[in-house]
Amino acid sequence: MDPDPRAEQQAFREDHVLADGTRIALRFLRPDDAEELRRGFARLSSRSRYQRFLAGVPELTDAMLRYLTELDGENHVAIVATSESLDLKTEHGLGVARFVRLKDAPDVAEAAVTVADDAQGKGIGKILVRALGALALAKGIHSFRGVLLADNLGMRRLLEDLGARVHPEDGQTLVFDVPLQAPAESQEKDPFYPLRRLLRAAAESLGMISPAAVRAPEADGEGG
Repeated sequence: MDPDPRAEQQAFREDHVLADGTRIALRFLRPDDAEELRRGFARLSSRSRYQRFLAGVPELTDAMLRYLTELDGENHVAIVATSESLDLKTEHGLGVARFVRLKDAPDVAEAAVTVADDAQGKGIGKILVRALGALALAKGIHSFRGVLLADNLGMRRLLEDLGARVHPEDGQTLVFDVPLQAPAESQEKDPFYPLRRLLRAAAESLGMISPAAVRAPEADGEGG
């Protein structure tokens, strides 16, 4: 009998200690995280919101929250990094990473990693990328897809270095697939180095590249 994705979600947990001594835990995102996700989004800077959605999204609507939290654990997977309050009674969300498998290319997925502004620079993004990449590989996904402005020659050279597959040009943008794992002959110890390097470059190039940012649907006439 195949494993139940919902049971797998309940069992998944990783504990980490950051360089500053902060203890964090990774677990799957749940429907009851919706309000915390809404609050976390409200704390993001306008720059971080743009990098996440490639648009000036002012708030998460109810429809977007349902899309982002009601997941099947197989084709749409999301993990959250949390820290516990001093009294150990509540969790504080620090970052979210997710992938959505493409229907027409089941070994490819769109992916996004978002870390709260006040939690950036602590290594949380690196931890999330590694966990997300491992989960994707376990689900049969081998590449993450992104979009790049066609005239960004520097980023195009980076994609070549990372072994990315660039699809034919369509107007002003390029679509590319980045392998999750570094080539076997690579001297880089981190198997998810290509993805981490690309996400870091994306964070430094606002508006130039989207590391396959997953866009949640809007509901007609529905507010958040």
